[in-house]
Amino acid sequence: MTTTYAVLSEGLEKSYGEVHALRGLDLAVPEGAVCGLLGPNGAGKTTAVRIFTTLTAPTGGRALVAGHDVTRDPGVVRRAIGVTGQYASVDGDLTGRENLRLFARLAGLRGSAGRDRADGLLERFGLGEAADRVAGTWSGGMKRRLDLAAGLITRPRVLFLDEPTTGLDPAAREQIWSAVRDLAAEGTTVLLTTQYLEEADRLADDVVVVDRGRAVATGAPAELKALIGAYAEVAVAAREALSGAAVVLDRLTGGRPALDEERLTVGVTVIDPGLTLPRIVRALDSAGVPVTDASLRPPTLDEVFLRLTRMPAARKEPVAQKENAA
Repeated sequence: MTTTYAVLSEGLEKSYGEVHALRGLDLAVPEGAVCGLLGPNGAGKTTAVRIFTTLTAPTGGRALVAGHDVTRDPGVVRRAIGVTGQYASVDGDLTGRENLRLFARLAGLRGSAGRDRADGLLERFGLGEAADRVAGTWSGGMKRRLDLAAGLITRPRVLFLDEPTTGLDPAAREQIWSAVRDLAAEGTTVLLTTQYLEEADRLADDVVVVDRGRAVATGAPAELKALIGAYAEVAVAAREALSGAAVVLDRLTGGRPALDEERLTVGVTVIDPGLTLPRIVRALDSAGVPVTDASLRPPTLDEVFLRLTRMPAARKEPVAQKENAA
């Protein structure tokens, strides 16, 4: 069965003079999926979104959104997408209702069609009670929900969210996450750029880690975590036991145990999925190492992100490739 991609780029490049923001970005987002685009500041995430949303032209490669080339058919692409940027675009001098009705008129929805769409979105995002208050008096979370509602005025096939929860408190962030999950459940394709690793872990079907303008890893959050293995940490009863614990963990994992003499712990990355915590504890006990605590935990997406983006540039090769479009 051929996969249909809502967002696709092949060898996408963008240069600003001597600065290369994108260096051959390959990206494939299936229809109806939520894709998290992760990367450090300056990695090229926002540049990619600007190209996909027709706000800037690529200098090389190609990009397709909803099946249309962003350079050849920008008007068709714009009618198929919604966009929420890093900062709320609402007018603080207008009420929430006036803001959405203005967006509706700009999108070509006239009369009752525009009013009904605006009012429906206000209720959907829990903004009905505040709808007739000036938006400038709203909280940051309410403004971001209003901004997200504005991006949905046209019922887009593809929604681009560029760091939509930047600066929000945990409660407001959870409200945005809930809205994104609802949209995905309804079949909207979402491309999400974020620096909150938890956000991608909670929302994304697939994650693309971007660094220095290219994708360095692609996969589901669980797949990316498996790339760097679990992490075993052992706490010992005495300082002189640290070296013994390190020898045992080195033999079991083939890794490089890290000793923390202040906390009296030894930690090491575990790649072998068959290495269980009971097996580690038995090996330590057989070696006569006095253990006060032991744990084996999966890596966080933060650790995957840091491992991939701190790797020397010469060693960075794409870790996983998605099936190319037919």
